[in-house]
Amino acid sequence: MQIIWFGHSGFRIEIEEAVLLVDPWLTGNPMFPAGREDEAVKGATHILLTHAHGDHASDAARLAKKLGIKVHCIHELSEWMNAGGLAETVGFGKGGTLNLGGAKVTMVNAVHSASIDFGAKGLLPAGDAAGFMIAGEGHVIYLSGDTDIMADMAWMAEFHQPDIGILSCGGHYTMDMERAAWAARKWFNFRWVIPCHYKTFGLLAQDATVLKAGLPPGIEVIEPEVLDPIRI
Repeated sequence: MQIIWFGHSGFRIEIEEAVLLVDPWLTGNPMFPAGREDEAVKGATHILLTHAHGDHASDAARLAKKLGIKVHCIHELSEWMNAGGLAETVGFGKGGTLNLGGAKVTMVNAVHSASIDFGAKGLLPAGDAAGFMIAGEGHVIYLSGDTDIMADMAWMAEFHQPDIGILSCGGHYTMDMERAAWAARKWFNFRWVIPCHYKTFGLLAQDATVLKAGLPPGIEVIEPEVLDPIRI
């Protein structure tokens, strides 16, 4: 398995026979280096979106057409993209599981807003925000999406038993490092934790010091570097 960070909440996850682009916001992402898009997305098989905000979804349709692949997201966002002829999509809902190249991807709950805030006047409703449980190669990744702590994390941890946590924890728009650490130690049994939705802007956390301090021994916090592969 290989996980590559694009900065902010964007990831490339190579698992089983799938190459997943999750929330691949590249255009305008201050952390993503210019001129490296082709390298970053080469060979991708599927796009996953946690929700419709521009810092997650605004490049999805363009990349889907460029690569000849589909966007997988919550039903309402899928319908909007289809109706506009923006991209081929697969819409599904929370609790739904897709087999993407041998990786089992289940949509789970997140607590966050989810309007389309790009490419149109005003805000357009686009379903709900979500996270994903991604199972394959003997591991389960919990990709939280933009969320605060929520009681659902208790049953999600028990049912899916993820050993890798990719947690949005920069604060202001999502849970912060302290809250993410609290949730991780209370409910989850992670072996690895990868923070995201941080560093991008000045109002977000700039490092994971507080997250590391809040987790018990035995959990490795991997602060990702953009386009530097993490191999698990």
